[in-house]
Amino acid sequence: MVLTYPVEVQLSGRQYLQPTNNNTADISPNQQLLPLTARVNHDDHLEIGGCDVTTLVEQYGSPLYILDEETLRTACRQYRNTFKEYYKGESQVLYASKAWNCLAVCAIVASEGLGIDVVSGGELYTALNAGMNPGKIYLHGNNKSDDELVLAIESGCTIVADNWHELYRLVKIAGEQTEDSSLLPIRIMLRLTPGIECHTHEYIRTGHLDSKFGFDPNDLQEVFAFVSKQASLDCVGLHAHIGSQIFERQPHRDLASVMVQWLRDAAKHGLTITELNVGGGLGIKYIESDDPPSIEEWSKAICEVVQTACISENLPLPKLLCEPGRSLIATACVTAYTVGSSKIVPEIRTYVAIDGGMSDNPRPITYQSVYRAVVANKMSVPCTETVTLAGKHCESGDILIKNAQLPKTQANDILVVMGTGAYNYSMASNYNRLPRPAAVVVANGEANLILQRETYQDLIRQDCLPERLK
Repeated sequence: MVLTYPVEVQLSGRQYLQPTNNNTADISPNQQLLPLTARVNHDDHLEIGGCDVTTLVEQYGSPLYILDEETLRTACRQYRNTFKEYYKGESQVLYASKAWNCLAVCAIVASEGLGIDVVSGGELYTALNAGMNPGKIYLHGNNKSDDELVLAIESGCTIVADNWHELYRLVKIAGEQTEDSSLLPIRIMLRLTPGIECHTHEYIRTGHLDSKFGFDPNDLQEVFAFVSKQASLDCVGLHAHIGSQIFERQPHRDLASVMVQWLRDAAKHGLTITELNVGGGLGIKYIESDDPPSIEEWSKAICEVVQTACISENLPLPKLLCEPGRSLIATACVTAYTVGSSKIVPEIRTYVAIDGGMSDNPRPITYQSVYRAVVANKMSVPCTETVTLAGKHCESGDILIKNAQLPKTQANDILVVMGTGAYNYSMASNYNRLPRPAAVVVANGEANLILQRETYQDLIRQDCLPERLK
């Protein structure tokens, strides 16, 4: 719901806060701009998780990712509980860790009973070291290496087979593993392309037919026939994913219906498919006009469609899996920056520079993503200026937010950009040789470091200088 205000009201950073009388457990985090614990203290400073953001910057520096544990746990519980409520069969929520994979995040979602979706050996290694149960880990990817496949097999997680090349390699690897029969058969799922379009950025649409991911639906019968003859492969499920940052309800309903038809087709080949993974893709609120479904609304629709379709096809209910990423973690995190220089271009625009930019948040320059920001130390000061927030990188396109509505800023003000938990740290780079920022998790007035700020020494740690160049 978009908030409206009388014309005479001068808005401030407070406009993004939840009313203090709301029960945060009932609020869908993906429909909020700030974390659920966001408050304004007596110094007119933004607090998250009971911690003053300006104090956090003093202690840990900036840029700084600030993860609100309560918001993340609330989203985990809403997914877990709504699937239990609306689905009559077994269910499992998986965190799509490509959104933000690190030890602390993996540990939090694991403690809430979620499994995890990984897309590389590095993500798998991190999840395992965070204590995630291998039985709840699913390895995705369209071009997994042999090393990644072997690590997944030896760890005991499920491999989501994406293409013919991967199926052949899995059979070959299985043949080489015969000395250790405990590793066989290899537990797999099949990723299929459903051919469902949705309105989102072209780079994050994965369900339409022209996609690098998944088996073509025209090959469905051949795939099922091949897998059914491989004793070394235990095909337990089917997987599909239609994209990311989706607000529409119907594409996910269509997907669930199509996937149940695949279950019927698999049964014709003697395959006992016990799991159905409908992917993720639920969008979040980045700006006031964004109107994504709530976690409960999305989950309920998926559960109902799968159940109805299974009944109509006279099929037993499979274990229902989903793998949200962005809608779990994006709004749980903000990024704090320190304001530096400014530049007024008369009658055109005012630039306000921050001490980060495209290296810690590449989404604006990559996807043309739009964000909202507040000045953490001036939460009640009216927003009287329209400025362009510029990053510090040597790129004219390093613009974090165009036409940001802010109070008058000064050097050393603390600027907070909202909704930065997904695909910010995970896509961060060392462009211009900037060290990647630190990250903290906050809860009940306590802040804990979960990612150390990189140093200059870290930047050259992998460099090699041949003797002849010295």
